[in-house]
This record gives sequence, C-alpha cells and structure tokens, in this order.
Amino acid sequence: MIADLIDYLMAQSTDDDSAVLAPPYSTTNLPGFCVELGREAPLRLAAGARLGSFPMAYQTYGTLNAARTNAILVCHALTGDQFAAEPHPITGKPGWWAQIIGPGRPLDTDKYFIICSNVLGGCMGTVGPRETDPGTGAPYALQFPVITIGDMVRAQKLLIDHLGIERLFCVIGGSMGAMQALEWAARYPDRVFCAMPIAGAARHTAQNIAFHEVGRQAILADPDWRGGNYYDLPRRPVRGLAVARMAAHVTYLSEPALHRKFGRELQDRGDVSYGFDADFQVESYLRYQGSTFVNRFDANSYLYITRAMDYFDLAAEHGDGVLAKAFTATPVRFSLISFTSDWLFPTPESRRIVHALNAVAANVSFVEIETDAGHDAFLLEEPGFFRALNGMLSGAAEQFGLR
Repeated sequence: MIADLIDYLMAQSTDDDSAVLAPPYSTTNLPGFCVELGREAPLRLAAGARLGSFPMAYQTYGTLNAARTNAILVCHALTGDQFAAEPHPITGKPGWWAQIIGPGRPLDTDKYFIICSNVLGGCMGTVGPRETDPGTGAPYALQFPVITIGDMVRAQKLLIDHLGIERLFCVIGGSMGAMQALEWAARYPDRVFCAMPIAGAARHTAQNIAFHEVGRQAILADPDWRGGNYYDLPRRPVRGLAVARMAAHVTYLSEPALHRKFGRELQDRGDVSYGFDADFQVESYLRYQGSTFVNRFDANSYLYITRAMDYFDLAAEHGDGVLAKAFTATPVRFSLISFTSDWLFPTPESRRIVHALNAVAANVSFVEIETDAGHDAFLLEEPGFFRALNGMLSGAAEQFGLR
C-alpha cells in the first residue's frame, strides 16, 4: 500500500523525472563551522558502537562574553539543521528560527551567544549515514550505528567542551529540540542553568511512533532506496522521502489551521477532475512540501533521526521508570511552553513534565499559548509565544546575573 501511495502522490504529479532525480547537495563547502570531535576519546553510543574523530557542523550568532556565561544552545527539530538564523545555503529560505534569533529578538544576539549544531545522524555536515566512513572510504549508509537523543546530547557536550564553555546559560528547542533540552537537564544538570523545552514531551507516544513508521515505510518502499546504498547512484529515494515528509507535515498543523488556509478550495480548476491529480489546494500544498524537502534532506538520515525520537524515554533512561526521579535534586531552572492546538505534542505531555518537576521541588514555570497553528507554532511569529519567551529568558537572565 505504501508503494501505491508513492505512485499516486508523487509519480503522477509530474511529467518528468524531477521527482526522482533531485539534485544532490554537498556538505563540503557549507558556510559556518565544522570541528572534529572524539579524537581524544571515542564517543560511546547507547547501542554500544563508538565514534572516533567525527565531524560536527555548527553555527554561532552573537558574541561570547569574557566570562563565557552568556551561551545559549539552540537544539533543532527533526528536519532542522544548524542554519537557524540566516538564509539556508541549499534552499535560500530564511533560517527556521530567524524570527527568534537576532538583535532585539527573544534570543537577542546583542546579549547572548547562540550556538546551533547539526545533530548526530544529520545530513548537513555532522557525521551521519551520508558522511564518509573512514574505515571504508564510502558513505556509511546503513552501516552508521543507530543513535539516540542521548547520543546527540553527548556529542553536543563535546562541542560545548571544545568551545570552552563550562556552563550554558540556557538550552532551548522545540519538538525534538525539546527532547534534547530535557536530556541535557537530566544528563548534565551542572552544565545547564536553564532548560526551555517547547512543544515537547518526556517520551514519544505510540501515536507518534506510528506516524514515524509510516514515513519510514514510505522510504523503504521506494525502489530507489536500494537498501540505503544510493549515494553513488544518479537516482535517490526522493519519492519515498517526499511522502514521508507529507505525512509528517500533516501532524505539524491543526485542523482549524488547515481549514482556514485551504478549506475545500480547488487548485487552479473550476471542478474536480475525477482522477488522482491534485484537485484540492491542500493536496497541492502537501506535494510542494514533499518535493522541496528532498532537495535539502537525506532519506537515511530521516530513518535514523525518527528512530532516535521513538527511543526517547526520559523516565526509563534516567529515572528507573519514574519521571520525577530523572530530576531529583536538579539545580536546573525549567521553563516549558506548549500550544493549545498541538496534537502531536499536546499540552498534557508538558504538564506531565511540570508535575514531575513539582514532585521534586524543582524551579519550574509553564505557559500554554492559545493558537490554532498546531505543533508548528514554535516556528511561527506567534505574539503570545514571543512574549512568553521574552519573559522567561529575562527572568532567567536576571537570576543568573546576566545584564
């Protein structure tokens, strides 16, 4: 059925091979920074494998103060990367948090030093399945070890050590970025003053795992996936990846937002076609989201990163199955934000974290933002969200002694 879905949604939407022959992209000349980590001691992964001397790509914004106390680590979501606040080098689109990071914005670069790295397993310069395995000289593909959110954070910690930062003022992120912020607080509580998980959860639910599995099966069913060994071939599994993106993108929105934007309006026609072309505007929109996504993302990375999110369970990893135990005696200040229309990571998931933190008398604040924008609200210009970010960061900065 997934193979049929790929054919209907992608192959029939084009008269040429553009859905199959997406242009390859290179990470060898990306702007920004790339550092080799793990040279002194290999990074031991949760699955038991070790990574030695691996690249991590990152961007910085603002200036690190003399005391090295104003650093904020921004953690990106599943399909994000390190280019948070400037035009993307592949697509040319604005950075995914360009409205949040910059002078006078909530993450004020006149005040803070912002760091954003491409996660372990990513496809924009940090080691992942598309990067070269030094043992073979070929791309890792599926020989890359399975990773976890904890592995991503351990790699980030090596980067922070490399930058000479003893304690981060704040770790912040939305969605998968929220998972990383929580993992930082649980794994390295003495290295973080404030954790700001946005639209996140302490574990992935069965429903979220199910959505990810649909996306992975779309990729695996693409005949051009070839067991993950497609990097040296002219055809890549972009149809499967596009369908995976389309399915996931639906979960990032809300029904009211979809209705407000598209309703049942037809796309460039006066009547239905009685076929499988994109009759409705919402269909055309999803096809566009899928087709543009494949130009900047790697199918194998999608498999690895979604699996890392599925494995995330903070209570099981750090609290013997009890979430509150993951935060026992924590010195970290927590500020959580959720959105009323987010059904992917709904407000009860954030409240569960808040209750666990209350149980151990942790310093925690929480706000739910009223919006119909769905899960993607943390990527949009939501006035209530901006006010909450400003207030929470200002309060934390004052307590931390930042001026």
